[in-house]
Amino acid sequence: MSSNMSSNMESTETGTLMEQILFEVKRVVVGQDRFLERVMVAMLAQGHLLVEGVPGLAKTLTVKTLAGTVQGRFKRIQFTPDLVPSDLVGTRMYNQKTGDFSTTLGPVFTNLLLADEINRAPAKVQSALLEVMQERQVTIAGETHRMPAPFLVMATQNPIETEGTYPLPEAQVDRFMMKVLVDYPTDEEEFVIAERAIAEPVRANPVATTEQLAALQAECRKVYIDPSLLQYAVRLVSATRTPEKHGLKDFARLRTYGASPRATISLAEGARALAMLRGRCYVLPEDMTDLVPDVFRHRIGLSYEALSEGLTGDALVQRIMAKVAPPPRPLRHEKLAA
Repeated sequence: MSSNMSSNMESTETGTLMEQILFEVKRVVVGQDRFLERVMVAMLAQGHLLVEGVPGLAKTLTVKTLAGTVQGRFKRIQFTPDLVPSDLVGTRMYNQKTGDFSTTLGPVFTNLLLADEINRAPAKVQSALLEVMQERQVTIAGETHRMPAPFLVMATQNPIETEGTYPLPEAQVDRFMMKVLVDYPTDEEEFVIAERAIAEPVRANPVATTEQLAALQAECRKVYIDPSLLQYAVRLVSATRTPEKHGLKDFARLRTYGASPRATISLAEGARALAMLRGRCYVLPEDMTDLVPDVFRHRIGLSYEALSEGLTGDALVQRIMAKVAPPPRPLRHEKLAA
């Protein structure tokens, strides 16, 4: 009985803290509810985010505001064609007075890193983020430096501009937990945006610490996920690799490669975080199905045939979801037992 009461108190405190963080961000950022929800999911699940949207949609403002609410360090790197890897991770500097080499750490050593227009830098610079994103560490001259915790990379790219851009390597794209598409605000939202822009600037108040955020991340890993939902995630990923086994005979010619095991893990961890955001300590099928497009759209390689037919990654994901059905929603007594 006492353990149930303590877990209920913990979930209430967790929910209150997340509500406070969201409230402070919403005081500054207008609209973009879905995008903001995905950023929160990435933070709780300790995943990285790739954001695609035209300029001026508050992508930078959202991450900067979020960093302020959790009192974390925020760094923004504008990716340009003349960047070199040492501009990101750091380098060894020679001190003429002492005759020794010292390590100067780069801007990636932060809690929230915004890689703005990541596809503007060449592949060797983008590849400098591979170790950082996966291992959460940087190796400079044989010496390993750990990243501060929590650590989140949010990269943006512009979908309408191709001149002077470089495609992201598949190995790096796969390291992003989700790819989120950000759209224009509604007329009502844009009116409020304009109102706030011409008024006195609003600043978000810090409501949590990085230690509290780390505690939320640990709490997120305790959210119950049923084995049937894990099997559903595996079936979805399997359908991208061997579509003929799942009744998707025409699918094979439309894709060049399928999703990696990271997609299965990202889907499970993301569903846990979304369930926690929605005030539950267990995952429901809709938590997972809501995230499938975000987790899959950048992990399926489109063939020339698919591109010639004007298909997108989302279109292929919808075909898979139509064929692979989620498990039934559990009954109330089963939820309580879980």
